[in-house]
Amino acid sequence: MVKRFLFLIFIVIYFPYSFAQNISAKAFTDSLNYQVGDYINLIIRVEHNKNVSISNPVLSDSTSKIEIIKQESPEVQTSGANLVTTFKYIISKYDSGSVTIPPIPILYRIKGNQELQTAYTNEVNFTVHTLRIQPGGQIKDVKAPIKIPLDWKEILMWFLIVLIILGLAFYLYSRYKKKKMLEVKKERKVIQKPPHVVALYELRALEQQQLWQKGMIKDYHSKITEIVRRYFQDQFYLPALELTTSEVMQYLKQVRRAEVIMNITYDFLSNADLVKFAKFQPMASVNEEMMKQAVEIVEKTKPAPEKEITAEVSNA
Repeated sequence: MVKRFLFLIFIVIYFPYSFAQNISAKAFTDSLNYQVGDYINLIIRVEHNKNVSISNPVLSDSTSKIEIIKQESPEVQTSGANLVTTFKYIISKYDSGSVTIPPIPILYRIKGNQELQTAYTNEVNFTVHTLRIQPGGQIKDVKAPIKIPLDWKEILMWFLIVLIILGLAFYLYSRYKKKKMLEVKKERKVIQKPPHVVALYELRALEQQQLWQKGMIKDYHSKITEIVRRYFQDQFYLPALELTTSEVMQYLKQVRRAEVIMNITYDFLSNADLVKFAKFQPMASVNEEMMKQAVEIVEKTKPAPEKEITAEVSNA
């Protein structure tokens, strides 16, 4: 009876002790002193038998006064007949003072026993210091911007790039203008009759349509100005259909034969612009005057007959 009692006592004392020997946990930091905001390496090393499976430590309750920056994946190594599992954390604290991390629980199970058991690490102590300040020291100003010396090679490179861009732009513009002038000349070659003959014919046809009399005033002014502008284009080789009124006047100043129609052309184009763009409603007399002005512009700028040119040369 006594032997059985002693055996039970042995079982009660030895088995928990033997289970406790299945696992041991240790926690530590890489230093005992830090400054506010430093990254602190907290390491938990658990040594256990191969028949023991452990869970990741839970730091939320143990580290309420510190901030967990990063948690790395656990590392498992062999140490004789045991395994060593290492958990690494990067933590930080933004207040100064002494810090004590209480024992951290490690949950584990022994193979063949589904009961969840707990082992604890030791507590960890370290101190967080404020930045050192010299009481008598002067407050330093922000450093002035660093002056980078001029690099003449770089300046020359950018200068050449600008020149190339400007040269390319000038070349493209010249090519565009040349293409436009060739298009105007080609259009003129297609015309079998002289420009003034075509313009006068189109003006007479427009007058017979009686557009403004039918209330189509804007159409009337658009078509009559288009006839005159096309006449300028064919007669003086200028892109009048694409130019504004002021640009047309600038071109005409360079044409000697157009000196006699400068004022009448300005009035003619300006009245048409008012109707087309400002929704101006002209009187009937203005509409009639527009046709007279258009005919006068063509008549005064059409080429002189060959007989008159021969007479002028012989008199000279």
